[in-house]
Amino acid sequence: MENYIVSARKYRPTTFDSVVGQKSLTTTLKNAIANNKLAHAYLFCGPRGVGKTTCARIFAKTINCLNPLADGEACNECESCKAFNEQRSYNIHELDAASNNSVDDIRTLIEQVRIPPQIGKYKVYIIDEVHMLSSSAFNAFLKTLEEPPHHAIFILATTEKHKILPTILSRCQIYDFNRIGINETVEHLKYVASKESIVVELEALMVIAQKADGGMRDALSIFDQIVSFTNANVTYKSVIENLNVLDYDYYFRLVDIFLKNDVTAAMLLMNEIVNKGFDGNNFINGLASHLRDLLVSKDKATVELLEVSDSVKGKYTEQASRCDTKFLYKTMKLCNNCDINYKTSKNKRLLVELTLIECAQATLPDEDGIGHGRRPKHILKPIFKQAAVKNNGSAQEREVDNDKSESTSSSSTVSENRDKKSLNIPKSPLPKKEAKSNIPVMKESDIRFSLKRSLLKSTEKDNEETLKDNVVEEDYKDYIFNEKDLSYYWRDFATSLPDEEKANASRMMNISPKLLDDTLFEVVVDNEMVEKYMNELRPLIEKHLCEKLHNRYITMKVRVSENKEIIRAYSHKERFQLMSQKNPSLLKMKEAFGLELS
Repeated sequence: MENYIVSARKYRPTTFDSVVGQKSLTTTLKNAIANNKLAHAYLFCGPRGVGKTTCARIFAKTINCLNPLADGEACNECESCKAFNEQRSYNIHELDAASNNSVDDIRTLIEQVRIPPQIGKYKVYIIDEVHMLSSSAFNAFLKTLEEPPHHAIFILATTEKHKILPTILSRCQIYDFNRIGINETVEHLKYVASKESIVVELEALMVIAQKADGGMRDALSIFDQIVSFTNANVTYKSVIENLNVLDYDYYFRLVDIFLKNDVTAAMLLMNEIVNKGFDGNNFINGLASHLRDLLVSKDKATVELLEVSDSVKGKYTEQASRCDTKFLYKTMKLCNNCDINYKTSKNKRLLVELTLIECAQATLPDEDGIGHGRRPKHILKPIFKQAAVKNNGSAQEREVDNDKSESTSSSSTVSENRDKKSLNIPKSPLPKKEAKSNIPVMKESDIRFSLKRSLLKSTEKDNEETLKDNVVEEDYKDYIFNEKDLSYYWRDFATSLPDEEKANASRMMNISPKLLDDTLFEVVVDNEMVEKYMNELRPLIEKHLCEKLHNRYITMKVRVSENKEIIRAYSHKERFQLMSQKNPSLLKMKEAFGLELS
């Protein structure tokens, strides 16, 4: 019984022309050999399985060939070529840097470099996975790599060029190997299948090439696996079954369902796919790729970007003609968002199902609502409707409107206080308003507006309109209030200040107004700057309190505290100063440890 050799080894290229997918690089190497312009160090870098080590071996074999052919290939007949083919050549040395990455290994290599070749012109040292060398080994290798003997050539191979020291890169000619294209991979697999007398379907080879992701070694390994599974009869169905790949037909059916806006059918089809063991993330990524291929198929200039067989390409072209470009853009974005959120989602199946529902409704006309499971338009609508009071309206209608406006203002005030996280102070039980009582008149002479425009909430014109529509001064009654009510609405005003006044609002929250008589209250501050600010703010504060406490004669008095008065500390620094006055040891501890207030 013959020893079985895997296809990746059995059909490994032995000449430059047999290397798949690296035409430009092999041509460059052949020209360098023909013109006798060989560098002393090369770096072959690129993904796995694209031919780096294979090209290094062919290059080493060709430069030592005693009778090279006219096209730059080795003759395979001379003693050097025979020794290489029989793996007994002393001119080619391969070193695996993954397991020989120490300084001692490099020193041993340097000692071998001094010995000239017995047959041929050059000794070639192929160091595979060179990025695995330690920093010390790289440094020990630098001098020899820069100025080796004339008979020594180094070929470094790696999949991770970014891990190699720049000093090494600067001493090498760098060759970047590309991923092998799907069509090139398919052609090579067809060649292998013909040599092995294996029956294959073109669509099956397409799936294998896509699964290999540009690596010929991976493609040949998958091919051997499928051949064993199918007993040398490789079909499309056997490939997708063995590799657990979702069939094209599912995606074509799903897009047809989207175009019909059939949510039920989309949900059932997804359930069928999940029951076959396919992961939701792979499914949604496959759907996104299918939609991308449909978009590519809509234009004759880009249809060549499709890496599928001609029969499948015809299906894409036919379905793309029935899909609107806007529909494809929208569904691709939905699938992409689903892929982004898939890992963080706790209910992954629901996320995929919601995406399918939105895709199935992508062609429906937009509606201003939440029907059909779609997101409504973001249109802000007024919550409260203001009823206009006509001049010829009855008195009863006016009273109803006033009551509605009062209830609306009270509810909005409560919500604002809750949003701004104001202190939880119980609301003062004010006397109930009589059925026919009206809001008091607020005249400019009584309130004395401040010149700060950012704090003014209404204009003089608005006040005059409010006066004409809603206020009858003769019926106004002033209510009696206490210090508790005053303190509540004082803090209510502080919470209504804008964000740029947040510091002063915090200061007001720490001030407790003192009621001196029925309508006069006093505010004690700790310095003249605060006194000046409070005096500028006094008209607005008085206006606010007059409205909330239903009394037109409320007056505020501001003064600076005396030396003996205890003023509340507002900042961390002020609090520490008050604490240190009571306990001087705090100052000593601060100086001893070198502490600073944050």
